[in-house]
Amino acid sequence: MPQTVDHLFRHEYGRLVSVLTRIFGTENIQLAEDVVQDTLVKALEQWKIGGIPENPQAWLFTVARNKALDVIRREKIHRKFASDISPLLKSEYTLAPTVKELFSENEIKDDVLRMMFACCHPALPPESQVALILKTLCGFSIEEIANGFITNDETIHKRLYRAKQQFRTGDVQFEIPSGDQLLQRIDNVLAALYLLFNEGFHSSSHEKVIRKDLITEATRLCFLLTEHEQTNLGCVKALLALMLFHSARLESRLDKDDHLLLLEKQDRSLWDRELINAGTVFFEGAMEDDSMSWYHLQAAIVFQHVSASSFEKTDWNIILELYDLLCRRYPSPVALLNRAVAISYAKDIHSAIEAIHSIPEIEKLNGYYLMPATLGELHFRKNDFVLAKKYFQDAIALTHSGAEKKLLEEKISKCDVAQ
Repeated sequence: MPQTVDHLFRHEYGRLVSVLTRIFGTENIQLAEDVVQDTLVKALEQWKIGGIPENPQAWLFTVARNKALDVIRREKIHRKFASDISPLLKSEYTLAPTVKELFSENEIKDDVLRMMFACCHPALPPESQVALILKTLCGFSIEEIANGFITNDETIHKRLYRAKQQFRTGDVQFEIPSGDQLLQRIDNVLAALYLLFNEGFHSSSHEKVIRKDLITEATRLCFLLTEHEQTNLGCVKALLALMLFHSARLESRLDKDDHLLLLEKQDRSLWDRELINAGTVFFEGAMEDDSMSWYHLQAAIVFQHVSASSFEKTDWNIILELYDLLCRRYPSPVALLNRAVAISYAKDIHSAIEAIHSIPEIEKLNGYYLMPATLGELHFRKNDFVLAKKYFQDAIALTHSGAEKKLLEEKISKCDVAQ
């Protein structure tokens, strides 16, 4: 029962917070979370005695709706609620029907999208946006968020406090923007979801290199965007395709001892073909769009990997062409570092090493462990084991991940044997 309930609470938490924020107004987001917490506590107390009801979702929403009605009746004189529906909440004739309508399934779906855009309001810093999504839409605790991003509870509390302070000022609208504003704001939403997914796929946690809970939540929210006409954009479909392509490889990324396996060593028979096929459908849909976002190009690169029957049959020439396009349109030191890896397979290792040392603003990669790790791998393939070992040691000093440290230590051992 505990695992089932935990999964249910996690899934429904964001939906409940979203609909209650729609009713109470963004300035009362903390009140919405308090009502949800009370609802979940009541569920735990009653279900422990009477068992899980036949329709637990309906039970949760009924209790939350009734609690919302109690809050409004108690505080409608002293507190401002959502301005567009506030007049309807003041009269007993319209209060219950209005709240009931807002708890309908279609309204809730739209409210989750509205909450996503509210969490990613440009007035909020990126780290606060992701923390807010994890807390309000994914039901993560402060401790879980802190562990996921290798920080402490106090830091997360501060991020959330600052974000909610912005909500309390009334500057954050609870809406799905339209027109040019939608195109501007969708970038923030997708960046937050990608950061959330990437933290799950390459977790900086000391304990786990893969956080499936983060991957699941990011993918679920991205899929939700594709279900709404206004947000079913090419860039959204491209990001979802990218997530599905990466997710398809999850079971092959660790060996039986939980050691990290690089792409070359992964057992492709473990790749989830259904997820790859689903990703391909979204990727093809994304390519019908006239725009060419960063997510389009990243999805196209990963598509080449998941389409290859083996590592040896990967078409590195196409991948290099895609990286060339990516670096022209969206230049960054990380993209240029990844391009160098493609150069090492499409051309030669010497050219790849030269490409890394020629990266503009390379100093931005000084604290990024994959920079020395990549140089170590290239020098290892070049049989320069002394220099390769030095780079692997530098990389170990820069990563917090236990799995990544183990992989690098194995590389160092191979250097010692080869010398």
